[in-house]
Amino acid sequence: MSGLTDKTIAELRDGFRSGEFTAVEIAEGFNEAVAASDRLNAYVEKTPELALEAARAADAAKASGDLKPLSGIPIGMKDLFATEGVLTSAGSKMLANFKPPYESTVSGNLKAAGAGMLGKLNMDEFAMGSSNETCAHGNVISPWRREGSNAALTPGGSSGGSAAAVAAGIAPGATGTDTGGSIRQPAAFTGICGIKPTYGRCSRWGIVSFASSLDQAGPMAKTVRDCAIMLGAMAGFDPKDSTSIDAPIPDWEAGLSSDLKGKRVGVPKEYRIDGVPGEIQKLWDQGLEWLRDAGAEPVEISLPHTKYALPTYYIIAPAEASSNLARYDGVRYGLREMVEGGGLHDMYKATRADGFGAEVKRRIMIGTYVLSAGFYDAYFTKAQKVRALIKEDFRKAFETCDLILTPTAPSAAFGLGEKMSDPLAMYLNDVFAVPASLAGLPAMSVPGGLDDAGLPLGLHLIGKEMDEQTVLNAGLAIEERAPKIDMPEKWW
Repeated sequence: MSGLTDKTIAELRDGFRSGEFTAVEIAEGFNEAVAASDRLNAYVEKTPELALEAARAADAAKASGDLKPLSGIPIGMKDLFATEGVLTSAGSKMLANFKPPYESTVSGNLKAAGAGMLGKLNMDEFAMGSSNETCAHGNVISPWRREGSNAALTPGGSSGGSAAAVAAGIAPGATGTDTGGSIRQPAAFTGICGIKPTYGRCSRWGIVSFASSLDQAGPMAKTVRDCAIMLGAMAGFDPKDSTSIDAPIPDWEAGLSSDLKGKRVGVPKEYRIDGVPGEIQKLWDQGLEWLRDAGAEPVEISLPHTKYALPTYYIIAPAEASSNLARYDGVRYGLREMVEGGGLHDMYKATRADGFGAEVKRRIMIGTYVLSAGFYDAYFTKAQKVRALIKEDFRKAFETCDLILTPTAPSAAFGLGEKMSDPLAMYLNDVFAVPASLAGLPAMSVPGGLDDAGLPLGLHLIGKEMDEQTVLNAGLAIEERAPKIDMPEKWW
């Protein structure tokens, strides 16, 4: 049926339940769209048969009155989530042929909720990147274009495939992971919604690790309501994950309300930084007016250690990555490169040299350096202390406000190849997103409008620990007031 791929998750769910269309029709519509989208390179593995299998089960469940929350909904799965019997490469040559014999907790939760899987989505290698240009499977191309130009743009990263798939209508929703902004920045670049919940809300078990104290799964979808629906299925306590939070999961969809009367929205003065385009500042001010119109009261707050957040993150995250990626040595699983006449250390060197890309090697080297004897206290220990100060800044700020509004990213999407030669310029993409990650707080990007070149810009909401509901409600308030962003016309 035509038009099904334009619908939101909520519309698909409700239309399926009312009998407007069947789950198989939904799956077939998205499978057809996925098959025609190769130019975007959003999918690294397509699983149309799994989407249809879940759809047939949904139609049977509807007939028997045994529907699940996501029955009839096919989604895309970031290639970082282990999926039993299906390629899970983490965007790396190191895992090019890895098909796990187990299922990640999050993907298993979605499957148990009735969701089908359209395929595995492209991403920066081991989630290390902000433009989806570090993947061994090649770049993802954003479905967006600047007005008057056909130059290929980044969909953001590391969850670039997820963002592009939702924006292009080749998945109604997708999973993402966020270590320092990897859900929120690509959501902003592609005009969709994405939420990173409180650290520990979603299990990390079965997700290929980047930085264990920062990695967190979350949903990416067209609307705030869709994110609430997906997050409700993804989240939950998992005894297999020592960092998982043992707490009830609210019905975030049922709790949605754009009435923010009595809420105070914090405006951190330190986030008004030099070099950010005027249209970003203008959008930020407009976002505050939308929240004021919804009943919230803006208040100025201070997050004094913000300026140290990015260097702190780029010490802690590579240090943890250096430790996590030590397991890829050619011995246990993944790529193995043998050297004729060589020994064990030769195999280690050859495997890691061939299996890892340039950005992953860069971060491993940074991480190994800051963890080395003589530098551990000077860098890693000091970064952990600053991280504690950043978290304390947020705690104090939330004594005077209920949520915080900032821009999501310092610019709209940039062209592929424009920043790859300058790692520092690439890292600055996460300047607004990283502090909430270091503090483990829930944070969300929602579309706010378009820049002068016709590209999406996002607004960023940060909430108190475990208070995803206020973040979602504020996102809904903005969504109801912001100009509707029409998804790009199909050119691929």
